[in-house]
Amino acid sequence: MRCFLSLVLALASFLLLVAVAYSGLPRSFLPLERAFPPGHRVELEALRARDRARHARILKGVVGGVVDFSVEGTSDPYSIGLYFTKVKLGSPPREFKVQIDTGSDILWVACDACSDCPRSSDLGIELNFFDRASSSTAMLVSCSDQMCASALQSTGTECSPQINQCSYTFQYGDGSGTSGYYVSDLMHFDVMLGQSMPANTSANVVFGCSTSQSGELTKTDKAVDGIFGFGPGGLSVISQLSSRGVTPRVFSHCLKGEGNGGGILVLGEILEPNIVYSPLVPSQPHYNLNLQSIAVNEQLLPIDSAVFATFKNQGTIVDSGTTLAYFVQEAYDPIINAITTAVSHSANPIISKGYQCYLVSSSIGDIFPPVSLNFAGGASMVLKPEQYLIRYGFVDGSAMWCIGFQKAQDGVTILGDVVLKDKIFVYDLAHQRIGWTNYDCSLSVNVSLTTSKDEYINARKRGASSSQMDTLKNLLPVSIGILIAYILVFMESL
Repeated sequence: MRCFLSLVLALASFLLLVAVAYSGLPRSFLPLERAFPPGHRVELEALRARDRARHARILKGVVGGVVDFSVEGTSDPYSIGLYFTKVKLGSPPREFKVQIDTGSDILWVACDACSDCPRSSDLGIELNFFDRASSSTAMLVSCSDQMCASALQSTGTECSPQINQCSYTFQYGDGSGTSGYYVSDLMHFDVMLGQSMPANTSANVVFGCSTSQSGELTKTDKAVDGIFGFGPGGLSVISQLSSRGVTPRVFSHCLKGEGNGGGILVLGEILEPNIVYSPLVPSQPHYNLNLQSIAVNEQLLPIDSAVFATFKNQGTIVDSGTTLAYFVQEAYDPIINAITTAVSHSANPIISKGYQCYLVSSSIGDIFPPVSLNFAGGASMVLKPEQYLIRYGFVDGSAMWCIGFQKAQDGVTILGDVVLKDKIFVYDLAHQRIGWTNYDCSLSVNVSLTTSKDEYINARKRGASSSQMDTLKNLLPVSIGILIAYILVFMESL
């Protein structure tokens, strides 16, 4: 009996070690870089013009081949956006620099066969081109492929029966566009399970191979390798990977606002105890939230909540491709008036180039009030002064700070990077919600390894996890040996 109990205990220990060592899906992370270099000064009008060009596209919806890609058409030399990342595609893997865009679904990069794609960039990056013939794992997406069928239902996709090739054409509001065909190939990720697991992993994804570009996309001062869509549609990479169990159906980012910028984007869930969640508005092509009210200095503003309701071209969108924040006039005017009233004794309000600014001689944290955006589910986004003000030089010895809120030209409120920065944001598609909390994005973040959230590791400090996994790796052979020994003893006792 004692031998039998020992055998059971040994077997249980072995199974526990195996479960701990190999439970959970590998969570991948992508370092983010800032397109605006340190010290690069950008006029507010340039930022607003950039956002205006973007909004002309994302608000159109997907109709008649129009899709909302973050392709910018302004004179701003860094019009690709504030944040971009690098992805590795193919075998052997090649690196591509792509803009992160939560307002579109599809990942696409320029193909080497593209005759009118830019061959150089003035953004300080080296352009790469995807060569299907050079990748041993690349495959064309045929007309009969399920991903092609999905594309035909939602984007400007067509199938060429003569060559059995699934192709696309995307046209944008500024006249620019891109066309090409879909490819299936390996995408390579950095994993966070320690050195006992592979340093990186890979999975097949379907993405666009651009063979033609036009308009702003062809200009060298705006050239990048492609766009990385993180929208909620079925063709987005996060949807593809999660449907096959490669990653969970959730992604997160933390965008650093000061200094060199940058941050981290995780194909998984960042864990932080102070995160609050608000449900997504269902059946929307973008990440729409139900904004219910706004408070300045904890005083609710007289705004009819109906102006935030989602229908047709109205609602509240979270969009990482927008720099500033845009509020409908019914909300914008009360916000500006309340802030101006609150600082009337400590700051001198002025209008600079059409923007509401203030001359301040002391710390803005001591003068300006917090602004609270209150969403469905009781989730509030409390903005400190440094999270909605932009410092813009000096006038007569006083610092000039301008409000990063702009008046929307239509009925859509858009929350851009000015309010997204310096926060953890979790896009939990599995539970149809978005969560956030203030955070120093230069610090490490904890990432869930299991859907039960019982286990998580540090996404930036992988040494501890590596040590734990190496220990497990060493213990597994010992446990196997003990198990075999107990089995032999048990057999002899029979």
